[in-house]
Amino acid sequence: MGAIEDKLKVMGLTLPPPRTFPSPNRRGCVRVGNIIFVSGHGAHHPGMKCREAGKLGADMTVEEGKLAARVAALTILSTLKAEVGDLDQIRRVIRLFGMVNCTPDFPDMPAVIDGASDLFYELFGPEYGCHARSAVGQVNLPRGQPIEINGEFEV
Repeated sequence: MGAIEDKLKVMGLTLPPPRTFPSPNRRGCVRVGNIIFVSGHGAHHPGMKCREAGKLGADMTVEEGKLAARVAALTILSTLKAEVGDLDQIRRVIRLFGMVNCTPDFPDMPAVIDGASDLFYELFGPEYGCHARSAVGQVNLPRGQPIEINGEFEV
């Protein structure tokens, strides 16, 4: 176990199993040179109590959304680990694109996606965990999930 997984353990966090995709036409990530492009990931972790469906501004609070984003970050880390074998091989978080399933008048998408951004910042530090980011509202997301996050990582 490397330094990143040691930090997760100290935080009381675990990685879920890597996500499997329902069709062979897509996968959790694609590596091009030293950049890994990560597909959209939701909050799927059988070991954590987190809402897997809901709409911010209707039936979910910002705090519930922030937890969902944190769990999505863990699912991303699981995908990255499956790709590179050891999370210490990840050199930098380059960019996250966070989508929030929300009502038209919900203004706090950035606060929700901070759940993921904060975790990456804690794990990789201020130089390599600080990343470019977008946080946008969506009328709906697959399976009614509250958030979906994709991104790019340097190895």
